[in-house]
Amino acid sequence: MQLTNPSAATDNCRYCLMCRHVCPVGHVTHLESLTPHGWGLTIASVQRGLLTWNTETVGALYHCADCGACRANCVTDQPLPDAIAAARATVTAEGLAPASVYRVGELLATWGNPYGQAAPAPATARGEVALFVGDDAHFVRPGLIDAVVKLLAAAGIEPVLVGRGRNNGYLASSLGFPDTARTLAQATLDEVAATGARRLLVLTPGDLFTFRQLYDERLGIAWPAAVALVDVVTLLADLLDAGKLAFQRLAESEPYAYLDPTHTVRVLERADAPRRLLAAVLPGAARELFWRRERTHPTGATALQYTLPHMAMLLASARLEDAHKSGARLLVTEAAGDLALLERLAPRLGLRMQGLYELLAAQLT
Repeated sequence: MQLTNPSAATDNCRYCLMCRHVCPVGHVTHLESLTPHGWGLTIASVQRGLLTWNTETVGALYHCADCGACRANCVTDQPLPDAIAAARATVTAEGLAPASVYRVGELLATWGNPYGQAAPAPATARGEVALFVGDDAHFVRPGLIDAVVKLLAAAGIEPVLVGRGRNNGYLASSLGFPDTARTLAQATLDEVAATGARRLLVLTPGDLFTFRQLYDERLGIAWPAAVALVDVVTLLADLLDAGKLAFQRLAESEPYAYLDPTHTVRVLERADAPRRLLAAVLPGAARELFWRRERTHPTGATALQYTLPHMAMLLASARLEDAHKSGARLLVTEAAGDLALLERLAPRLGLRMQGLYELLAAQLT
């Protein structure tokens, strides 16, 4: 259900340090003001009239990655990320947000995505199963979609493509534009309804979290009960286990590790599936990163890549350094946004990135 007063979490979080150890921004900046309790204290102090929203406090507010690590590691499930999003909505409405925030907000309102290259392409068919493409895969990694369609076709599934070039609404919500987020969310819901689909397949943890939880808690929009949300990676792993998909194992491979995508902490139940798939195609035991599963850090492929790109680069570099320390030389993940960001930096550490969907499609038998 929608959180009627998410800002109440700031009172509970402002002097609590129990999730501080998992905050990715705190790790790379070493600044106490840029940790969960620092953001909670800042927001609570503004609410009490002890601080005002100015360049310094607004700047701190927009350093949060909105990755969900704090809430995922909170024993009382405090919705601090939602409280930060609510505070940002107040700041944007008062015209106090950084110029970069308004630039992205305008792109989302005008084009439905932060790329500003083209408006979303509408679905042109009907079917029982739809696949949400989104903006990252559509604009920066279209081959990923081709690979997914190939994998699903091998199991006899032919989905209708929806949301091609449309952000799922997370980015607008995270930046403090809830009305734009609702518009994007409703466009997706309307398109899914027009296809007649009863299952919507999603490609990333971020999509699954946004549709299943963010719409409800932040935007007050209930996901339709008649449409089941299905994680593609989990579906593929289940099809593999049932003998409905088969892959040819590579004869040899570099030491490899699976890199949990941004937002994995918000949908932990799907963390085993990609590892099962990789075990079917890559020889040898996988390495494991330290920042994985319930303590997964974002790669920087959040709002930060548009508003504070230097912070996104710091987060991406930290993920790659973690991978390098594990002994892995090949990193596999599936989210297009994560891949696009990490591929720019991975060669500096002698690492190679590989898309999970593309790898699996190439090894289909």
